[in-house]
Amino acid sequence: MFSLPILALLVAGAQAAVLTLQSPRFTVTSASGSQLRSEPISLAHPASTPVTLAKDDVLKLTFQVVEKESGAGVKPHQTFLRFYDKQSGEEGIQPVRVTSGGKAKFELNMARPPLSLPPTTDAPLEVTLLVGAPTHSPLTVPLFDLIVPASHPAPVHPDEASFHSLPEIHHTFRPEQKLPPRPISALFCAVVLAPWAVLLGLWAHVAPRAPNLLSPSIVPFIATLGAFEALLIWYWVELKLGQVLSYSAVLGLVTIFAGKQALSKIGDRRVGRK
Repeated sequence: MFSLPILALLVAGAQAAVLTLQSPRFTVTSASGSQLRSEPISLAHPASTPVTLAKDDVLKLTFQVVEKESGAGVKPHQTFLRFYDKQSGEEGIQPVRVTSGGKAKFELNMARPPLSLPPTTDAPLEVTLLVGAPTHSPLTVPLFDLIVPASHPAPVHPDEASFHSLPEIHHTFRPEQKLPPRPISALFCAVVLAPWAVLLGLWAHVAPRAPNLLSPSIVPFIATLGAFEALLIWYWVELKLGQVLSYSAVLGLVTIFAGKQALSKIGDRRVGRK
């Protein structure tokens, strides 16, 4: 257990670790140097009237960071001014230089605004002082609302359109293929089978005997004709036109040779029969 003197020292140390501001004040001057407004800043309540700056006005802010109990000046580890636009949600952080004695002075010249100032609209900026030190409790002081001229719109980058959402793509699918009428299909089917009808008619005119159909000189010719029909069916199912032309060129040479041999054998037999 801690003794009473030690507890008293701890309480006193905790109270001495609290920071506060001494003589905080803001002043607004014009470009000519004339003073437009000068008021002390209340630590209990922010200024009720917003501070308004024109495009060439200068805002000066002075204060001293001290320990609340002893009044001794303290140089914090970090001191920032936070500018927050409640309407747009944009904020900017501006560091403030503090001397070893805790005195600080900040100037905001609207003729040359710092880059940390967020893009501004018609809404006022909430200005808050943030003070931090490793040996003291952090200090947050709402100062006042600040009205500054609205920022110019940012220049449009030539590639800006590439980073925006593109219109939704609506796919248009090709309608299902319609089958031709049955009479047209039957007509083309007859055209495909017509060579076989012509072949059978010519075969009846030549009138070979049935055993001659299995002759070694006739079977290759019949086989090549059947191969042509199979090639057409294969083309309709899978092949492309270029493939069909290459295959039919080779098959055509074989068919011509086989047909010539078959016709010569049939002619020889008819001559021998006479």
